[in-house]
Amino acid sequence: MPADPLAAVRLSGQQCLILSVAGIVVWFAAALLLGTLNAHGLLGGTASVIGYALTVPGTLPFVLALERLARLAPAQIVPGYTLATVVAMFCDGSAVAFWPALYGTDDLQVRLAAGAVLWGAAVGIALAFGVASMRARRG
Repeated sequence: MPADPLAAVRLSGQQCLILSVAGIVVWFAAALLLGTLNAHGLLGGTASVIGYALTVPGTLPFVLALERLARLAPAQIVPGYTLATVVAMFCDGSAVAFWPALYGTDDLQVRLAAGAVLWGAAVGIALAFGVASMRARRG
């Protein structure tokens, strides 16, 4: 019987639970932050460019924290972080549809915040690939 090609990346039930809860918590914290930034007029235009740029170094600690919190092996970093991100994106999609006031008072504010969440999700997954690659090279 051939070896299981997914064995190295398979997440345990406990890891899935930890990553799912972390995805909800990080999403909610980001949603509250974005709603606050919107309330002060700090999303859109130049402020968004600055915020998007700061998302890159600001997201790396979360990738590293989830790696440690869920005790992810190097091969599990990308699927693990992706699971947390998917859960966060489910929350974001639900909030935009059913609780948009979390992000802002009008459609533009909601779109700006939702765009920032999607940007952060993509940045996080890209960083997870980088961290996983670095860990795999170190052995």
